[in-house]
Amino acid sequence: MTEDSKKQNNSSELELLSFRLGEEEYSVDIMSVREIRGWTRATPLPHAPAYVRGVINLRGTVLPVVDLSVRLGMAPVKGDARNVIIVVQLGSQSAGLLVDAVSDILNLPRSELQPPPDLAADATQSYISELTIVEGRMIRVLDLASVLPENAIEAA
Repeated sequence: MTEDSKKQNNSSELELLSFRLGEEEYSVDIMSVREIRGWTRATPLPHAPAYVRGVINLRGTVLPVVDLSVRLGMAPVKGDARNVIIVVQLGSQSAGLLVDAVSDILNLPRSELQPPPDLAADATQSYISELTIVEGRMIRVLDLASVLPENAIEAA
């Protein structure tokens, strides 16, 4: 395989980290994932948005923790030993996403991803960039830019 065909192959595939929120399955581009941590109780902050659970200390850095269920309009994650925090980074902004459980790492051809249907009444639609079906399961790909707090420093 030539170097050019390797580059073309890499750009035609996407690696996603899938996770569960209740009975639903979501995913993020694995290139934005920095680490997966076990449940850590976050320190609440006054006047933070309702979906920001609080902040945790990540090796000396204050990291806002987003309860992804609340952000997407669902019931809050309980926050116990079964839950995990996915630490993501988008540009210079980092945050923890509190989810029920990590499911899998998926390698998918980009051709299998479809845009979500245009449903103006669906408030969470802007949080979903693409959809795919894997082994009969509908998996939503999150748009991290719209999910993360406007400014992680403001949230913290």
